[in-house]
Amino acid sequence: MRRVTLTQFLIEQQRAGRMTADLRLLLEVVARAAKAISVNVSKGALAGLLGEAGTDNVQGEAQKKLDVIANEILLQANEWGGHLAAMASEEVETVHQIPFDYPTGGFLLLFDPLDGSSNIDVNISVGMIFSVLRMPPSEQRATEESFMQPGREQVAAGYALFGPSTMFVLTIGHGVHAFTLDREMGSFIYTQPFMTIPEETREFAINASNARFWEKPVQRYIDELQQGKAGPRGVDFNMRWVASMVADVHRVLTRGGIFMYPMDEKCRHQGGKLRLMYEANPMAMLVEQAGGAASTGRERILDVQPHKLHQRVPVILGSRAEVERVNDYYREA
Repeated sequence: MRRVTLTQFLIEQQRAGRMTADLRLLLEVVARAAKAISVNVSKGALAGLLGEAGTDNVQGEAQKKLDVIANEILLQANEWGGHLAAMASEEVETVHQIPFDYPTGGFLLLFDPLDGSSNIDVNISVGMIFSVLRMPPSEQRATEESFMQPGREQVAAGYALFGPSTMFVLTIGHGVHAFTLDREMGSFIYTQPFMTIPEETREFAINASNARFWEKPVQRYIDELQQGKAGPRGVDFNMRWVASMVADVHRVLTRGGIFMYPMDEKCRHQGGKLRLMYEANPMAMLVEQAGGAASTGRERILDVQPHKLHQRVPVILGSRAEVERVNDYYREA
């Protein structure tokens, strides 16, 4: 059986006119950075990489040592290639400009370098999320305003999952494609073409400890699921929650279901829990490309107009019928 590498896949997409050479090279650099992060994650305590870094990120959250390392790997890998006008990281307050001694390009890269890092010390799956936008052609130098584009303008999005195997999951607007790292070869191998979210589902992912803070439509929806066969849905549902968005969304992409981090009274003052530009937009693009839906409960995530780099939003995504049911409950409320 012919084994197709990520590089071969991207070259074929370029030849088919679905992407430019610069975008292909950019995605290859991101994938190489993902491999370097995977190596560091897998070392864990052996390399003294567990525990707190002793610093906070821009959101005031305590950083893990691997948060800092993963962020530096992505910044350094992408600075010099000439494909980017600028970068933005969830871990850094301002736009990261390309150093003056390197050429710049026509794309903007955003990333969450290590999603779910609270799981590192207990050896549970974590990930990396990225999003690619075009640099506005009318601008000479990238600023924060250059990044203020709704998610529907993304030209590529994806994530790396650092679990029992390392995976790289990608969309360039023509379906969702998954690659598994062959550690002996050092290459990502094409293992799951055109991932599609199953329409039927009996799983949901939500942080149930926040139930008392949820809005009424979410309480109604989750209550129906928890009633199981005795309730209006007539089937039993299972709850799954990893507290790593990459791991939870990967399960939804693979097995169907719904992932929710909705608006609640704890996070209302900041607009939601998850970051629009680094988490919600790239995951929403992937989910929609896989046949699902992604909403804030009030509007399509990919239509949200950003107004700041670290903006937060509610997130409800997964199997289309389930997301639409939640949206209906919001409309009724």
